[in-house]
Amino acid sequence: MDILTENIIKLVMAIIVGGVIGAEREFRDKAAGFRTIILITVGSALFTIFSMTMDPDNSRSRVAANIVTGNGFLGAGAIIREGGHIAGLTTAATIWLSAALGMGIGAGDLNLVAIATALALVGLLIFPPVESWIDRICESRTYKVLIATKNIKHTDSIHGALEGCSLRALEHHQTKSEKSITLIWRVSGSPKSHDKFVQLLLKDKDILELDY
Repeated sequence: MDILTENIIKLVMAIIVGGVIGAEREFRDKAAGFRTIILITVGSALFTIFSMTMDPDNSRSRVAANIVTGNGFLGAGAIIREGGHIAGLTTAATIWLSAALGMGIGAGDLNLVAIATALALVGLLIFPPVESWIDRICESRTYKVLIATKNIKHTDSIHGALEGCSLRALEHHQTKSEKSITLIWRVSGSPKSHDKFVQLLLKDKDILELDY
């Protein structure tokens, strides 16, 4: 088999691997979907193939390091903050993984890439229900509460409400201005406990602002 045919086979496999993983991301309507993951996988494969022909002795490790760094920046762009939650971490990790699969294809480790792709699909397709089940048991949220400075003693009642709703405080921060006090809690507990706590805060007339 000549080098051109071998490289074409690698690129076709990169399209297939990227398409399979990208289809799952596209189905879930994520930022990096079908075409994006394919381009990342094919691009990583091409960089690896070129590094093997340009300077086989010295350039491979440098090119590989830059592929990891470059796709790390792409992944960082997929991570966003939504209220008290961080979204896009799985998509960022998928981008990083797709780059690794592309590098493996470019290096010729096709069997290992096939196995890694199958394992990645297991994680993306089968593990989410397990994750949802864990979230139903325990969920972490961040609450930001604004109260008037004159009601500083009211912080004790809010903390008591946390304990009364069976929520565990993981972090607690507060800042004070001339007219108001901002309280920030990161707490964990069941979704029902969180809902109960939110209802208590919404009914509290001393709370000027609530964000969670």
